[in-house]
Amino acid sequence: MSIEVRHLTHAYAKGTALQTVALDDISFTVREGEFVGIVGHTGSGKSTLVQHLNGLLKPTSGQVLVDGEDLNGEKVDRRALRRRIGLVFQYPEYQLFEETVARDIAFGPKNMGLPADEIDRRVRRAMESVHLDYAKYAESSPFELSGGQMRRVAIAGVLAMEPEVLILDEPTAGLDPRGRDRILTMLEELRARDHTTVLMVSHSMEDMARLADRLLVMSEGRLAADGTPREIFGRPELMRSVGLDVPEAARLCAALRQRGYDLPPDLYRMEELRGCLLRLWKEGNAC
Repeated sequence: MSIEVRHLTHAYAKGTALQTVALDDISFTVREGEFVGIVGHTGSGKSTLVQHLNGLLKPTSGQVLVDGEDLNGEKVDRRALRRRIGLVFQYPEYQLFEETVARDIAFGPKNMGLPADEIDRRVRRAMESVHLDYAKYAESSPFELSGGQMRRVAIAGVLAMEPEVLILDEPTAGLDPRGRDRILTMLEELRARDHTTVLMVSHSMEDMARLADRLLVMSEGRLAADGTPREIFGRPELMRSVGLDVPEAARLCAALRQRGYDLPPDLYRMEELRGCLLRLWKEGNAC
């Protein structure tokens, strides 16, 4: 499943004195199995962008193509496409409403008209995916769980629809370090197991360094850059120009290079920087 965005523009309150252009001529393609990070300063258009990718918002101009088919074409079954492209909003736990965890997760599959045994299978698999034990939590009230657990229940509700593409808008926002790590580990495992295509909005460059194959950098409604994390984080001046920073490892690498250490300029993960420094120490020369 591929998603192609062609010259996407979106204006809120179009034709009025309050018109605001949130997206301006955005084009990119997401290939099957990619993990794409979407980064940008607050107000750069990230959330508006992802809401176009499953048809929640319609372009003012331009197109969003899913497997070559215009998402907003007259003959497109948008409901079916939204099952294939799951969207997890920021703070999705605010949308929990059922009496038990299992019933909340089952809500989507039930609306798909699936048989009871298939719904049960999907609920169990989704709970396993988000590291919630079925026997322990299925009949619990979601409102008695911790904030991180509630977040995972909400994500499980989307996973139970078994989407081919998963879009997440700031999935770790507001979580403590343990809750944040659980979400990131879950996404790593999900991708390894199901080869799910993932797009994730985040302000955390550390999360992007850990997960993303590719980064889209947004600034004032435009696509400022599109490249691998190594390419993007290797341009700290670009990141600073759009109000962002690079991961801690990239900053440390730059500082060490200024002090005379012969390090590659494009390191951005702490484990690779650590390995490089160890080799440099052992060899007494460039790593």
